[in-house]
Amino acid sequence: MKEKHEIGALILRVVLGLIFIGHGTQKFQGGIENIAGWFDSIGLPGFLAYIVASLEVVGGIALILGLATRVVGGLFVLLLLGAIIKVQLAVGFIGGYAYDLALLTISLFLLMNGSKLYSLDKLLFKAKNN
Repeated sequence: MKEKHEIGALILRVVLGLIFIGHGTQKFQGGIENIAGWFDSIGLPGFLAYIVASLEVVGGIALILGLATRVVGGLFVLLLLGAIIKVQLAVGFIGGYAYDLALLTISLFLLMNGSKLYSLDKLLFKAKNN
């Protein structure tokens, strides 16, 4: 049973990482200045766009590598709560916060459970795990 749990956690970790890398790189490629302007227009400081996009890319890579999985999961929980409350909630469930809610749930799972299978955390902190 534990093996299935770890395989499931690995799949969630890698898929979430890929999704966030995609979102973060899109922000940079599409003109991060435009995203910063949009942040300003919804009442958030524009510099947060740089932080969010960087977190998405770096956090996504960290998840794929299995590095600081619980920490990144927690940061993504906060990021997604902010996105849902500030933007998506007003749009409604479908076409609004449903997708972010799914990502939030995966992030929360990783925060609570971690993911050791094929992870740098397991390799780097092997002595602690024994």
